[in-house]
Amino acid sequence: MSALKSKSLEKTVETIGVPEPTCRNTSAHALTIVRDGVLTGEGPTTRGRVHFSRALDADDAAWCARILTASAVEHQPVSRAEAEALLAINDAASERSDGGRFDDLLAKAVAHHAAAEAGLKVPPRTVALAPDTDIASWAPNHATQNAEVLEWIASQMRGKPRRNRALMTMVVAFLGVSALPLAQHLPNVFDIGM
Repeated sequence: MSALKSKSLEKTVETIGVPEPTCRNTSAHALTIVRDGVLTGEGPTTRGRVHFSRALDADDAAWCARILTASAVEHQPVSRAEAEALLAINDAASERSDGGRFDDLLAKAVAHHAAAEAGLKVPPRTVALAPDTDIASWAPNHATQNAEVLEWIASQMRGKPRRNRALMTMVVAFLGVSALPLAQHLPNVFDIGM
């Protein structure tokens, strides 16, 4: 993140009361504040603009991106708590007007977390999560051998009313052919026409 963007984030968080990420835990907490704004249409991340409950707009997606790429966490893998907070935002938003930016960010963040948990080297968040970075340019296109990560991803997707197409595409690309046996054992998890 450039110094200009970082300073802009600092001024914004100081002004409206969203904690500036100092570690992955405070980043996850800040994402829950975004989730609350998406759910209720009120709160610090919606201040000064019209925001409906259960709606996710470009400003919400920008909040998530700024939080996830704050300088304090830029060179750390996305944590499970951060990924789960993003998944909760995804679940909370029944209306979208962000041009697909949040879906892209969610898929890349989950891939970043899963790849790191599998012991793979991941690029800095500002590279991996950037809208113009193709996920295939850094995410592995083969299966991870970490069964716990695979089960976590499956459990996050199981029974969700809203499917994130970018996340589903990432899962198949990230897991490759190993997604097929997993999909057979976990019905309705990978509902993308396999």
